[in-house]
Amino acid sequence: PSSLEKADQARRRFAFDELFLLQLKALSERRKVRKQKSAPIKFDQETVKSFVSSLPFDLTNAQKIALWEIIKDLEKPYPMNRLLNGDVGSGKTVVAAAAALELALAGYQTAIMAPTEVLANQHFQTFSKILKDFDVKIGLLTSSGTKGEGISADIVIGTHSLIQEDVGFKNLALVVIDEQHRFGVEQRATLLKNNPDFTPHLLSM
Repeated sequence: PSSLEKADQARRRFAFDELFLLQLKALSERRKVRKQKSAPIKFDQETVKSFVSSLPFDLTNAQKIALWEIIKDLEKPYPMNRLLNGDVGSGKTVVAAAAALELALAGYQTAIMAPTEVLANQHFQTFSKILKDFDVKIGLLTSSGTKGEGISADIVIGTHSLIQEDVGFKNLALVVIDEQHRFGVEQRATLLKNNPDFTPHLLSM
């Protein structure tokens, strides 16, 4: 460039090109997802209200908005692909539990994959506690063994053990990946391929 002004214009143009290509890629991937078939889960208002009322605390506005957006996504005939972002202790697990409850009562399974056995056990304890008033079976699958209903449960919580070749789900329709940045793309894809009839919904946290 013949001047600093033109150099700045060139830099902006390169930045635009990069963002433009990223946006095209994102739109292309979204279009691919919408061509896939998933299990549409009808919103069960009474169940969700009952679950929220059973909690020993009130949901924040942010939690309510996130849960509502997830519920609306689950109603669609193509798979949800949503990121639930928040600090530790911000209540992401409660939002995921409400979604998993809806699927369980609709006759579908949810798999929740955590990066460590300690975190998987924590989730098992939390889900067992906050869903104790509902007719939902919860299982834990780690390298140390199984707890609860194991792989046949409505909500199966586990580590990398969930993607072993000998693990088969009966009717998986929602995959929740906790601390998703600690898993590879192929690991997430392996879990999503666990249902031959349709693509499960995906919630990354």
